[in-house]
Amino acid sequence: MIKKTEDSLSTEGASALMADVARLAGVATSTVSRALANPGRVNEKTRERIAAAAEQLGYTPNAAARNLRVGKSNVIMIILPGSLHYGASQIIPQVLEAVNRTVIRNGYNLMIANLDRDESSERHILDLAFGGTVRGALILSSQLPVVANRSLAEAGLPIVSLLLDMSDTSVPSIITNDRQAVKEAGRELLALGHRRFLYIAGPTGNYHDIERYAGLVEALQEAGLSERHVTRSGGQFTFQFGFETGLQAAEDFARLDEKPTAVVATSDDMAISFMSKVQKMGWRVPEDLSIVSFDGSPVCEYCAPPLSTIEQPMEALGETATEFLIARMEKSDERRELRVVIPSRFIRRDSIAVNSKLAT
Repeated sequence: MIKKTEDSLSTEGASALMADVARLAGVATSTVSRALANPGRVNEKTRERIAAAAEQLGYTPNAAARNLRVGKSNVIMIILPGSLHYGASQIIPQVLEAVNRTVIRNGYNLMIANLDRDESSERHILDLAFGGTVRGALILSSQLPVVANRSLAEAGLPIVSLLLDMSDTSVPSIITNDRQAVKEAGRELLALGHRRFLYIAGPTGNYHDIERYAGLVEALQEAGLSERHVTRSGGQFTFQFGFETGLQAAEDFARLDEKPTAVVATSDDMAISFMSKVQKMGWRVPEDLSIVSFDGSPVCEYCAPPLSTIEQPMEALGETATEFLIARMEKSDERRELRVVIPSRFIRRDSIAVNSKLAT
């Protein structure tokens, strides 16, 4: 047992400084810092002394003290694509809820690593990864952080990508079937007699936008139609600006001489603002224009008319990705697949109908 010396500064229950922990454990302050940041770099006996001193002084929470003893962090880091604000779609909050439940159920802690993806945030994420603060990382619908030729891929952490396919770079990826889901929605619109389409696009070059647009084009090709039957709008803004994208698409639609009779929007936010604006301009939904969106936000059911949408399985995606990551962290995963696809489902509501114009 470690005895507290007379020159220990902290009183019982007070917050102790790292120097107090070092003095009580009989080590240098730098050793304490290293043990807290990367337990695996400090030998077991020293780690145990530091853990006991830290716990006695109340310097670290129980979880951190446990990390010092076992030499491993129990923190899972999730890296967001950007701001938590995501309009009506609620994609990020839904994923976080599913991930957090799974993390807690398995005895780990969840750290949200960023609220932005600027250079300082990217650097912070990499510092956490390389410093040993976290044991594994989930990256949500975005690329791996890279700053000054230092990449998250080189941190030696188990990584799982959620909603972005990185399997071609050996990063396990849990995704949904964006292309096939939009293709099936396109088939349904074609079966209702629609032949001219407006596609409201996400940011140019974005993985999800590429997959979803390809699904619509493939549905048209199956029906003997070409890509010329699709007019694109959008492409300038990120998904966080979905409402603005939808409003601009309504302006683009109004200027078209030959009006499409069906709209496929690559997010619910885009569809909601588009539908609201075109109805104010005088077009009727679904009598004049059928609309389908992507995401499956609960708010779609309460639009006027209720919006048809492709619902992403957010709970299943978040839970599966987290379980997959934990299995890799604990080296208990004997599965070798790098890509797991969980299908989305099309929810048909009153925003689509038979095309009475039968445009060709």
